[in-house]
Amino acid sequence: MTEEILQLVCDSFWKILLPGLTVTIPLTIVSFSIALVIATAVALVQYRGVPVLRHVMRFYIWVIRGTPLLVQLFVVFYGLPHAGVLIDPWTAAVIVFSINEGAYCAEIIRAAIESVPTGQMEAGLTSGLSWTQTFFRIVLPQAMRTAFPSLGNSLISMVKNTSLAANITVTEMFMTTQRIVARTYEPLVLYIEVALIYLIFCTVLSRLEREGEKRLNYYGRR
Repeated sequence: MTEEILQLVCDSFWKILLPGLTVTIPLTIVSFSIALVIATAVALVQYRGVPVLRHVMRFYIWVIRGTPLLVQLFVVFYGLPHAGVLIDPWTAAVIVFSINEGAYCAEIIRAAIESVPTGQMEAGLTSGLSWTQTFFRIVLPQAMRTAFPSLGNSLISMVKNTSLAANITVTEMFMTTQRIVARTYEPLVLYIEVALIYLIFCTVLSRLEREGEKRLNYYGRR
């Protein structure tokens, strides 16, 4: 029995890892990249205090942070087709993960921007830079250095959250594991195995985050 379990683990490892490398990781990278763009734009609108847009952004953050990610996936993938909008599973997952993560990252970036001393903006303006130049060249880089650890945690969380994409038929690691379980009837072993693979991914990202944080701190002191 032990030999059979060991053989199952060895046979299934690459079958689970491959979707992780070709679907889970790309899904995470694409979604998080878009989320950062959304988050920066939302944080900028709030920082500038644009009258109408500021309230729209606050409403967006309120709705997204107040509803479950799984429900958002179902609304987009299963709900929108009833309104005549058809979206393939991978695209639907990217859209939902980006919008969802964008709301959380927006608050991280907004808080980081507000932590930059106002004198930095004033110094840039008095040196002849425009508001936009001062913000993107002076304020935002300092804010991103502050936000980096929290954004790193968000990225790690997104890697794990991609498992929810299995509910909308995205063939990522977790769905692949479910299919193997359905054939082999060994849920305990296989679910522990996929958990360990997620753990490996997150551990690598944690190491990269710490290395990036060290480099930012080093260059920040220079």
